[in-house]
Amino acid sequence: MSVELVAVERRVWSGHATSVFAQTTEGELGILPGHTPLLGELVEGGIVKVTTTDRETVTAAVFGGFLSVTGDKVSVLAEAAELADEIDPQAARDALAQAGAGADADSVRARATARLKALGQSV
Repeated sequence: MSVELVAVERRVWSGHATSVFAQTTEGELGILPGHTPLLGELVEGGIVKVTTTDRETVTAAVFGGFLSVTGDKVSVLAEAAELADEIDPQAARDALAQAGAGADADSVRARATARLKALGQSV
């Protein structure tokens, strides 16, 4: 199936995959070829994992947006997204430690946590 991971500012990744896993407000979804069409809202600070047809895993931290499945195409339309290999683990840990309190603290904490999860690190 064709997969496209797009953020507001750029196309993050596109290619062919055998599966896609995403965290939505309804729970974690697993999408395989031939999946029923659906539209899901991504959680703030979630993870999307794509298994490519070459059996590689592409992992991204995503921040809000939607997942759309139609026919043999999956579109992940995020407000912002970062591939795991683009993430600086120390910067993510520092952001988490410095999140503090306030109106933006939850968002900063969610983004830092998603970045660490995308790297396979526990929080």
